[in-house]
Amino acid sequence: MIKNFTRGLAALSLALTPLTLPASAQAAPAAAAAQTFPLSYAVDQIPVADESRAGYTRDKFRHWNNGLDPADGCNTRAEVLLAEATEAPTVAAGCKVGEGEWLSYYDEQEVTDPAKLDIDHMVPLAEAWDSGASTWDAKRREAYANDQDAATSLVAVTARTNRQKADQDPATWMPPAPGATCRYLAEWTATKLRWGLTADQAEIDAIKVYAGGPCEKQVVHYTPAP
Repeated sequence: MIKNFTRGLAALSLALTPLTLPASAQAAPAAAAAQTFPLSYAVDQIPVADESRAGYTRDKFRHWNNGLDPADGCNTRAEVLLAEATEAPTVAAGCKVGEGEWLSYYDEQEVTDPAKLDIDHMVPLAEAWDSGASTWDAKRREAYANDQDAATSLVAVTARTNRQKADQDPATWMPPAPGATCRYLAEWTATKLRWGLTADQAEIDAIKVYAGGPCEKQVVHYTPAP
């Protein structure tokens, strides 16, 4: 229940934190220091670069591993399901997660069967590879694929929306629920900044359309990954 509260509070703060301008537009984020910027400013901090998928295979990102607590018998997928449940699910031997209740914010659907949920990588593994992860070692890619230290990196959503999204970025896919747009763009941008990933120009342009309009009051929270 504590993990659920912490994750929910972090996500909620994306919408509730007052808009503040950065104290210095030229100061680089301090290592491991939490950052909070307006979306319109944050998106400009993502380096722009062409993408390349050369050499990508999904198995280059090991997941799901033993999660945050190797002693609990749950892998990352199960831990995220437990953390994001709005009503605690049953848990059988071997950390088999049963019926509970979850809210898939991409499509605003309530789900009671965990088999109908996917754990989405906010920035898909293929997109991460295209944007800089191809240069990482296997250990860092595993850390990325199982990142629970940021509440926005992994999210439980309906399998349908996750598979519609696939490996697309905001230039070609957005959540179907209109109320999810600003949160989604903030979490996408936060993940790119957290992991030092790049973006292509079409991706940046798509985010800026919203950052300068309906999401102008949205803020982005992130902490650089170790």
